[in-house]
Amino acid sequence: MELRIFTEPQQGATYDDLLAVARRSEDLGFDAFFRSDHYLKMGDVSGEPGPTDAWTTLAGLARDTSRVRLGTLVTAATFRLPGPLAISVATVDAMSGGRVEFGIGAGWYDVEHTAYGIPFPPLGERFDRLTEQLEIITGMWSTPEGDTFDHPGGHYPVTASPALPKPVQRPRPPVIIGGFGPRRTPALVARFADEFNVPFADVGTVTALNGNVDRACEAAGRDPATVVRSVAQVLCCGADEHEVARRAAAIGREVDELRTNGLAGLPAELVARLEAFAEAGITRVYLQVLDLSDLEHLDLVAGPLLEAAGGLPDS
Repeated sequence: MELRIFTEPQQGATYDDLLAVARRSEDLGFDAFFRSDHYLKMGDVSGEPGPTDAWTTLAGLARDTSRVRLGTLVTAATFRLPGPLAISVATVDAMSGGRVEFGIGAGWYDVEHTAYGIPFPPLGERFDRLTEQLEIITGMWSTPEGDTFDHPGGHYPVTASPALPKPVQRPRPPVIIGGFGPRRTPALVARFADEFNVPFADVGTVTALNGNVDRACEAAGRDPATVVRSVAQVLCCGADEHEVARRAAAIGREVDELRTNGLAGLPAELVARLEAFAEAGITRVYLQVLDLSDLEHLDLVAGPLLEAAGGLPDS
């Protein structure tokens, strides 16, 4: 099983905060450093110093780290046009030496759109736009050099694009799609994704959603085993109960709730939960770290979790 660090910098973080966590993640042996793609804090205060742009900061991290894979969980399709987004991701892939992974979703947080003047169409249209974005971005990346790419009609018509630059990773960076949709999301996974992610859900829910993906892959003629299965879980660990409570309070959560809905408690409890996810077919876990100033949190979990994960199935 692979363990990745996942951050939410819209809650209030600078680039230097992200860099410190990314470098500590790399030094400790975690597989990857991911960040959300949001422009507004979730909560009732401003989130000072304010948001940072996902692909801008990943470009910096591409040069300021050397080993960890880098990506979004997940880029909002509403934020960017597909052609320029394909260029941005390919550029960061080159800057990192081929370490980028591309998570993308339909977008959901309506108030951040109105706060920054971003159109927020109804859900059905957002999924239509997401589908087109995936068609265009993966189509551009897979177009042979010297050929051009066209995508007729819809929301993003493309004509005679040189489809450049190409990513370093061939045929393209891994694509991650996640969520709880029962129909359109599994169909998109079957068509485009290398990985399906379920955020912040219990083992039973994860199992049911992965069953939807299995059926969608079979209907599309794809082997379901070719899709990596992952989850995201909030992290709140302590060497003792006092430390668990302190870390829960620092992120505005209750210990009992976190034990039910996340990876929370003493290290042995976290290992047991990883084992339960592994038994459900999960081979990759994103540890959501919400207090980016608490690097000792990563130090605490790295040893027992990485050792345990090394003995669990991987992708």
